[in-house]
Amino acid sequence: MTETVDRTATPGTPKQLHPAIEATGLTKRYGDKTAVDHLSLRIDRGEVFGLLGPNGAGKTTTILMLLGLTEPTAGTAKVDGIDPTRAPLAVKSRVGYLPDDVGFYDDLTARQNLRYTAELNRIPKQAIDDRIDMVLEDVGLVGDADRKVGEYSRGMRQRLGVADALVKQPSILILDEPTVNIDPEGVRELLLLVERLRSDQGVTVLLSSHLLHQVQQVCDRIGIFVAGKLRACGTVDELAATLDDRWVFSVGLADVDDARALLSSIKGVKRVERSEGRWTLNADRDVRVPLHDAVTAAGGRFTHLSRDRADLDAIYHRYFGQAQDGGLA
Repeated sequence: MTETVDRTATPGTPKQLHPAIEATGLTKRYGDKTAVDHLSLRIDRGEVFGLLGPNGAGKTTTILMLLGLTEPTAGTAKVDGIDPTRAPLAVKSRVGYLPDDVGFYDDLTARQNLRYTAELNRIPKQAIDDRIDMVLEDVGLVGDADRKVGEYSRGMRQRLGVADALVKQPSILILDEPTVNIDPEGVRELLLLVERLRSDQGVTVLLSSHLLHQVQQVCDRIGIFVAGKLRACGTVDELAATLDDRWVFSVGLADVDDARALLSSIKGVKRVERSEGRWTLNADRDVRVPLHDAVTAAGGRFTHLSRDRADLDAIYHRYFGQAQDGGLA
């Protein structure tokens, strides 16, 4: 396919006016099967965005469309202001991509593999060695840089994959299931690297995963993707706000004669339970102000008060479970 230049942006327009990634009605069908169904999404610059969904949800197909590696059936996408269908090479020059199965030449060293990638990306020869040293330092592989990649563990190969994606200094990094089959320490190091790339270099990261807690640790916002559809999008707090049991409080009290009766009497409290020296309140609203007033009026005091925020486990059950049961359209 002949690459064309994207002329949708006005010459001289600052690049930062464009979102890093934008999709509108993006759809991909294979015969009768719809892999991605009218996806509309915006990812801002410098954001770490988690595309969360089970295997087969359409996450990888979405990524391939964003990279210009497969054409959408309908809808449009813009990556750094560029249409990947019209100008895939321009998109690839700006985006670092780590697929779920990283391929390297096993009989070459890590340094040699990175040099090959750098030359393919036409990085000036005088800059290649410094660039390779920098990305090897970023991913913690300096000490193993001259080992053959065939001797690497799965976790080391994943880190080398990140280095390979970073060697062209992309403004956008797309990671497809980057922590699969990596040990916990390798996962921790990879997530810390993602945070550093965002905070130190302003890199925008799209992280595709089916692993809830890893996404929760590092992402600014999360898109929940099920059966080709984006079911919900927002911060963990915003998604938790859609749950029926989002108001849960942990309370410790002193100098209160009948704590259960006092807590149960507060308007909005639906259930009171005792566990490990503290009370758990389930409410249908924020009851912290009336709770404080009631305890103070009774002559008591708080030893502990916190809101137990809903985590991705509860959000997963709400969106994935109901979608699979047909409860969400």
